[in-house]
Amino acid sequence: MFGGIRDRLFRFQKHSRNTRNEFFGTHPSLPVSEDILDPPAAGRSSRPTESLIDPPPTTTPSSRSVVIKPSETANQDISLLEKSVDHSHPHKDHPIHHPTPPRSFFSSSSLAVHPNVETAHSSSEEDLRMPNIKVFSGSSHPDLSTRICERLQLEVSKASLKKFSNKETNVEIGESVRGEDVYIIQSAAGEINDNLMELLIMINACKIASSCRVAAVIPAFPYARQDKKDKSRAPISAKLVANMLSVAGADHIITMDLHASQIQGFFDIPVDNLYAEPAILKYIKESIPNWQSSVIVSPDAGGAKRVTSIADRLNVDFALIHKERKRANEVEKMTLVGSVEGKVAILVDDMADTCGTICMAADKLVEAGAEKVYAFCVHGIFSGPALTRLNASKFEAVVVTNTIPQDENMKKCPKIQCIDISMILAEAIRRTHNGESVSYLFSHVPIC
Repeated sequence: MFGGIRDRLFRFQKHSRNTRNEFFGTHPSLPVSEDILDPPAAGRSSRPTESLIDPPPTTTPSSRSVVIKPSETANQDISLLEKSVDHSHPHKDHPIHHPTPPRSFFSSSSLAVHPNVETAHSSSEEDLRMPNIKVFSGSSHPDLSTRICERLQLEVSKASLKKFSNKETNVEIGESVRGEDVYIIQSAAGEINDNLMELLIMINACKIASSCRVAAVIPAFPYARQDKKDKSRAPISAKLVANMLSVAGADHIITMDLHASQIQGFFDIPVDNLYAEPAILKYIKESIPNWQSSVIVSPDAGGAKRVTSIADRLNVDFALIHKERKRANEVEKMTLVGSVEGKVAILVDDMADTCGTICMAADKLVEAGAEKVYAFCVHGIFSGPALTRLNASKFEAVVVTNTIPQDENMKKCPKIQCIDISMILAEAIRRTHNGESVSYLFSHVPIC
């Protein structure tokens, strides 16, 4: 047994010596001491070693401290030495490098002591990316998901979203999410009920796949207008949606401009309600001429708080339109409170659905003497006859964000313009993942 161990030790010593010789190049003027390379153990003869390896040359005690220098006459050895030197090494100007023992003799932890330049370069690029995060996209708004991931320097994680022949939703997560922070982007666009069910299934699939946290990024929250019981036997559907998201396994909700901020109280989990107001302010200052003499107008009493906030930050006046509805999506009459004569009127609302309200408001403002009328809405739903009404309206422009896809709407109505809010959502995801505060985003647009 001990003989086998001894033989393997001798072969390892011989292999180490050959490795050094190949690296430095052997030369008669470079003596190598046997005792230095392989000192014998105490009380043990060195004869077996001498029988297995070549006998070393006779050296004097002073030869053990010789400084190794390449011989001037050994041109061949010098060329071999230059070829063996890795020019990417950080000490490439030094003429001699210590050899690295074979990789098989290192453990995975000890390899970190001898870093490779290429490995360090690639690892520095990986350090720029956020670890332990996966961002999935639902089928409602893939373009927004792609924009968010580009700003985060990530790729959209793989997921298969299909429907069976009976219209049931089928979700397959295409990569491991164990121990990861998962963010699922799904907006209230298109087939809202199908997309909501798809979001719930994706949340549950990631949760039972041992993900660390699951956050639902919902730029436009579904059923947000059904937030109170305004008549007998009316459901509070926003509360029902909140319960469904919590039961599915969501740990965090990120949304934008809820129709009513009290919807946050429907959840027992953290909710970050972001605002498009900073992006709207930036657009007004950059794109609307004579905005300093404008008037910010709310189309209903519910948006008075939103309008006064924008008016205060622009240091301009504000006005209010009181409307009386006969039924949903149908307004009976409107009354203007405030003066817009000779000024630019800017209507601000959280969403534009059938656009009957804002088109009637535009007519009312023009009758009151407004020079130009603009509309800013965070969520451009544009259902039913909305696009036809906008084309025939007196608006200079109707500006919305891309919380809902707007490509097709912009083709059909040239008055529609779009503000990209992907940088706000991307920064919110980054700050949430890193445990930072998101309150900065309530008043600033991230610099991208």
